[in-house]
Amino acid sequence: MKVQERGGAGTHRGSVPGQPVGERLPAPPRERKPALAALAVLLILIGALGATVLVLRAGDRVEVYKLRNDVAAGHAVQDGDLTTVMVAADDGTHYIHPGEREALRKLRAKSNLYSGSILVGEMFAEDGGLQAGKAAVGVSLKEGQYPTNLKDGETVAVYRVGSSAGGSSSTGKGSGSSGSGNSGSTSGNSPLVQHAVVSDTGTQDKSFGSGNLAVTLTVSTAEAAALTQAASAGEVAVVRVAPGNG
Repeated sequence: MKVQERGGAGTHRGSVPGQPVGERLPAPPRERKPALAALAVLLILIGALGATVLVLRAGDRVEVYKLRNDVAAGHAVQDGDLTTVMVAADDGTHYIHPGEREALRKLRAKSNLYSGSILVGEMFAEDGGLQAGKAAVGVSLKEGQYPTNLKDGETVAVYRVGSSAGGSSSTGKGSGSSGSGNSGSTSGNSPLVQHAVVSDTGTQDKSFGSGNLAVTLTVSTAEAAALTQAASAGEVAVVRVAPGNG
């Protein structure tokens, strides 16, 4: 009997599942940091607000005119000179919009305008914006008295040529006539106008082999009288020079 009981007891003990070797320690509760959570929420809100502002600014754009070709001072902008671009709206900038094309036709550039420029109202005036102290003088140039491919907006020096310029250098007699003669000699050796701007090349007369070219030059008012006198005598020649202050 004792043997059976022991056997039965051993069998009973074998059917009981094994107990764990050691108990796990309880995990410490996570420390909550409300300040960090609030900061994260704040950063998310700031990012969303910034993205919203950028989207709104990107949508606040206007269509304006941009030059695709150069436009010389005193000239109107032609249709082929224009293209349109979108720019950020700015109440302080007087952009010229496509709806103002008819008004733009009546205006002239105050100065040389270059390809890529965004057009604003201050660039134009009804009379071409001839500046104070400047004068526009028309001259007729014979073939050989102007460089080839002369274009509007170029800078030239103006010299006096012909009998007045050449003959005066050998004339030193008298006080009255010699004075004007010496002036002619000076004009022959140095330019009448150091820097003049070609505001209009006009048209070239090619009839009967003529190469005469009508040109309008913008010069200072102090130089206009001498230039007009030489031009009326047909004794003016122009030379292309680098731009500079006249």
